[in-house]
This record gives sequence, structure tokens and C-alpha cells, in this order.
Amino acid sequence: MSITTILFLIVSNTLAYAAPLILTSIGGTFSERGGVVNVGLEGIMIIGAFSAAVFARDFADMGDITPWLATLVAGLVGLLFSSLHALATINFRADHVVSGTVLNLIAPSLSVFLLFVMYGERDITGLQASFRPFTFPILSDIKLFGIGEIFFTNVSLLAYLAILLSFVAWFILFKTRFGLRLRSVGEHPQAADTLGINVSLMRYSGVLLSGFLGGMGGAIYALTNEAGFRSTTIAGVGFIALAAMIFGRWNPIGAMLSCLFFGFAQSLSVVSGQVPFLQSIPAVYFNIAPYVLTIIVLTLFFGKAVAPKADGINYIKSK
Repeated sequence: MSITTILFLIVSNTLAYAAPLILTSIGGTFSERGGVVNVGLEGIMIIGAFSAAVFARDFADMGDITPWLATLVAGLVGLLFSSLHALATINFRADHVVSGTVLNLIAPSLSVFLLFVMYGERDITGLQASFRPFTFPILSDIKLFGIGEIFFTNVSLLAYLAILLSFVAWFILFKTRFGLRLRSVGEHPQAADTLGINVSLMRYSGVLLSGFLGGMGGAIYALTNEAGFRSTTIAGVGFIALAAMIFGRWNPIGAMLSCLFFGFAQSLSVVSGQVPFLQSIPAVYFNIAPYVLTIIVLTLFFGKAVAPKADGINYIKSK
């Protein structure tokens, strides 16, 4: 096996696993920059994956547009699901971690229940309407160091779109009026309120954006890496996205780079059996690597990374 082929396997799988992580971690960044901790990203991804799989199954005859529409539907369902978190934390001032944990507990059982009600089955498998690898027309012809074959031939188009979105999200957060207002309510909501900024509205915006992007992330995972849905489809992926957000210091670009790192760790579990110098290492080590790295990152960086000052603190207007 040539070095170009090995690099292609690693890069293509890294991009495929990183794409849903990037979207979800960017969503979490919007939520926490507004002051609402969202540990419910896992549950939002599960609901998104479930919604996308159902749509892709029932509307498979629509052709190549089906997975794209399914992803959009999943984003909208994730937005609605995250509104429960927004309502609990912003209106009823519930503990943010507890509320997010409830989302994580509800999502898998609710999905399985709805599958039984709709189809009498526990899962959806073998979806034909899923995302296919994409070859970039001109870039794939680059011969220098095999760049065209490694990075632009039969790879995930969604990963490159997600990377582009991270730069757009950075611009929105740090270069627009909306981003300034969102960050202000995450740093000092009292001061923002005195300037006429609607703290509740901005926090709702951040949480709902996290729901929309997290739902889309779950859809991409289900329609790219799984081609279906089961209760264990999103098994810890949302928590990895949360760790990537913290590792990236609540910055969309930093979160994106962290997701590529975690995507690389996940890709090794897939390609280890095909890469000669990795075949001698037991596959179980590669399977647990993403989760071990998540624990290590949270242990090493959670105390050092500086979150928005009002992150997780309920705002009471009278105080």
C-alpha cells in the first residue's frame, strides 16, 4: 500500500467524522458565548440523527436532494428540541447542567419509542438516501505530492462546508453587532441589559442556534457514517463535540481544529486494519482512543480554559 493511499484513507475518514463534530461544537459555542451551558448536545444530535433517518427513509424517492433536505429537517427538529433547554434555563432558571442532562436522557428513549410507534422497529438501517463521497472537479487533478488524490478525491464535501462555516461563525461572533451582543450577555448580562440589550432574546438565539447546528450534526453523522439510525448511533459523539468546544476555547475556529483532531482519532479505529504499520496494534485501543482523549482534554484544559464569565449563571433582572 502506497503512502498516498494510506494518507487518503486517514484524511477521508478524518473529514467524515469531523464534519458532524464541527457543526455541533460551533452550535455549542454560540450557546455558551450567550451564557447558557449546553451539555445537551448529545441529546440534540440523537434527535437530529433520528429525524434525518426517518425523513431519508420516507422520502428516499426524491433522489440526491433527500439527504440535504433531511439534514435541514433535522436542524429544525434540533432547534425545537433545544427550545426545551432554553425554556428551562432562561425562563425557569433551572440548573444548566441538569437541564442538558435531561435532554441527553430523553433523546434516545424518545427516539426508540417513536420508531416503535411509526414502524414497529427499534432502528433504521441500510438507508439509500445518504451522503456520498465527493470529488472536486479541478482540485482533484493536482498532482503535487498527491494533494489532489488525498484531499479532494472521494472525500466529504460536508466537512469542507463545515470548515468554511467555522470561519463564518467566527466572523459573526467577533465582527458583527449580533455577535457583540451575544458575547456581552455571556460576559456581563447586567451591563448588557442597562444598554438596552434583551438578554433573554440573545440567550434564546444562542441556544436555538446550537440546537439547529447540533441537529444538523446528528443528521450528517447518521447519513454519512452510519447510513441509518439506532439508539447507539450517537454514542458519546455529542460529548466529544463539547470537549472540542472547550479545547478550542469557545472559539469556532479553535473548535473546528479540535474537531479535526478528534476526527483523526476516530478515523484511526476505522483504518487501522488497513494500514500495515497499525495492524499489529489491537483495534480496541483505537476504538477507545477518542473517548480517552476526550477525558484527557477535559481534565487538562477545563480548568485552564477561560469560559465566558456569566456562562451557566442564570440572569435575574432585578439583581
